[in-house]
Amino acid sequence: MKQSFICILLLLAFVHCGKDLSPFGGEPEVITLKTRLKPEWPSPNWKVVSPESVGVSSSKLKLVEEYAFTRTGDETDRKGRRTDALVILRNGKLIYEKYARNFSEDKVHLTWSVSKSILQTMYGIAVKQGLVKLDDPGYYHYEPLSHDEAHKKITIRHLLNMSSGLAGEEGYESGPLKSSVIAMLYTRGRKDMGAFCADLPLRAEPGTQVYYSSCDTNILSAILKKVYGAEEYDKLPFEKIFKPLGITNVTFERDGSGTYVGSSYLYMTAKDLAKIGYLYLNDGVWNGERLLPEGWVQFTRTPAPGYKSTPYSEDLSQDNYTAHWYANTGVPERGIHEPWPDAPKDTFAGLGHWGQMLYVIPSLDLIIVRFGDDREKAFIKNDFLKLVKESVIR
Repeated sequence: MKQSFICILLLLAFVHCGKDLSPFGGEPEVITLKTRLKPEWPSPNWKVVSPESVGVSSSKLKLVEEYAFTRTGDETDRKGRRTDALVILRNGKLIYEKYARNFSEDKVHLTWSVSKSILQTMYGIAVKQGLVKLDDPGYYHYEPLSHDEAHKKITIRHLLNMSSGLAGEEGYESGPLKSSVIAMLYTRGRKDMGAFCADLPLRAEPGTQVYYSSCDTNILSAILKKVYGAEEYDKLPFEKIFKPLGITNVTFERDGSGTYVGSSYLYMTAKDLAKIGYLYLNDGVWNGERLLPEGWVQFTRTPAPGYKSTPYSEDLSQDNYTAHWYANTGVPERGIHEPWPDAPKDTFAGLGHWGQMLYVIPSLDLIIVRFGDDREKAFIKNDFLKLVKESVIR
């Protein structure tokens, strides 16, 4: 009897260790965020301190600056590393800030696909309000997804994990003639991007394959408009995210139907984007108020389950897509290593076209925002993050 009881305890321990029991799902290899004691909040601006006062070497930051701002390549052809802004915070304090190419602290910059990470924040708000659940089929809230019977399996979780199975084609410069993202943003789909994307055929069973697609994001944005109604939806990002964080200088473009282009067209300053990172560093709490539900940041940092059945390719290790963010965990059971091996394993990020970057590194208490205009892969994220990590001396 005693032996059976011990076996049951061991079995329960195994089940608990092997599965995250948060309400939004997760994996045991994702390190839980530590509770940060008395975080310092911008009110509304960041406190500026010397790097050494928070354990960072100024001389080592010079190496970071040289890497980020030394122009390489042909300026006429816009080649090489082309940084527009770089902001670094530690312990909630601003320790580094520099701008180039006529950008300044007050000038907004197109964030491209970092917009997707803010759209995900809007979903955190909606989930906390009880208006949607991650495993709701999308068509419950958005009728165009019901026009094809096969689409009825697509859930909000699938869309957040870029695992809808919809046959989007994300190429910009690489394949403009067959690109659904170009058609969505600039031609056939621009009047109603959600409806255009919902009409795509399936390429895979929903939930089984990770394929990065801006269409998944703009369907999500259209769903939110149906959930809230046009008037409340208009106010959602401004009243529920930007206002509490003290962000006033922001532009969020919409398509012809009034839906936010969550995939691509949010403009912010570098220091304001850092506030989004700080919200996630503090587990969705801002100045004592919980804006995102418990477990949401853990969900944000967990690689999409669809990686486990996505056909293997070397490209899968270039990023570990989570829920409209990126992780540095790798997916060991698929042989997928972490994309930034010289950065701490708990690093996660919002990333966008042409070098837009928001990095959150909980173990080092760092937030990094980099805006750029890269037209080729000359800015190596791992090399940059390695230099930032080496600047931390205590």
